[in-house]
Amino acid sequence: MSFWDTFVVGEPILLGSHLFTADDIVRFARQYDPQPFHVDPEAARASVLGGLCASGWHTAAACMRLNVDYRYGRLKAWIEAGNPAPRVGPSPGFKNMRWPKPVFAGDTVTFTQTVTEKRISDSRPGWGLLSFTTLGVNQDGVRVFAFDGVAFQGTD
Repeated sequence: MSFWDTFVVGEPILLGSHLFTADDIVRFARQYDPQPFHVDPEAARASVLGGLCASGWHTAAACMRLNVDYRYGRLKAWIEAGNPAPRVGPSPGFKNMRWPKPVFAGDTVTFTQTVTEKRISDSRPGWGLLSFTTLGVNQDGVRVFAFDGVAFQGTD
């Protein structure tokens, strides 16, 4: 079995969860997205969003941190089990990134990733493309983040 074979279409992968605290929301927003509803609790309560909420980029950054940690852990476990180090390639991009609901201070968002398609590359021998959907759901089961992505993965 190759590392490529360990990816199962339709099987959700738990990337992990992240708690969005008010202090972290404000700290991130001051540096990267200083909108009133991200940096000022009073202004946020008076806004259409109704409360202090994380920047969409903060949500995306938390998801990517968990994704990288999960991927490194999966690779490490594969290698420690005596398997050869797999070739891991770049992502040619993503599409359909969306934030259907705000992430408020105190929310815990759980991120999952599901491979939706695997195909062998026609132009790059020894490589395949993994298509996947990544979702973020808050503690109430409400979807707050999603995107569709693709990544190159060695097939041998």
